[in-house]
Amino acid sequence: MSDKRIILEMGTGNDLYGQDYTKAARRAVQDALHHSSITLFSKLGIDHTDMRVQVTIGVQQPEKVDCAQIAADLPRGRAEVRAIKGGLDVVDDPSGKHLVVATAAIEAYLPDQTGNYILD
Repeated sequence: MSDKRIILEMGTGNDLYGQDYTKAARRAVQDALHHSSITLFSKLGIDHTDMRVQVTIGVQQPEKVDCAQIAADLPRGRAEVRAIKGGLDVVDDPSGKHLVVATAAIEAYLPDQTGNYILD
């Protein structure tokens, strides 16, 4: 049975002082998660472990993101996290440091439920 995407949420996060890409990414994921309330599982009797969650993080230095830590933060589903080139670094001229801005897209997939339910 193929998976169907049922949710797409996006968020942004930043680290203004520590230049920490993982911290900015975690904040972006939390921002995206705070946009959702998934009642589907309890209403239809679907176990949340049936859900595959694909997270894409955009930052300027993707190799500096701890994807395993972000996956551990997710409250539901089986997580797959990847970091890609994106986001934004803003240079703070007086200090020479950069401010990290991360973007996150969270996609949730369930096995195709076609034919399992009838809406009244």
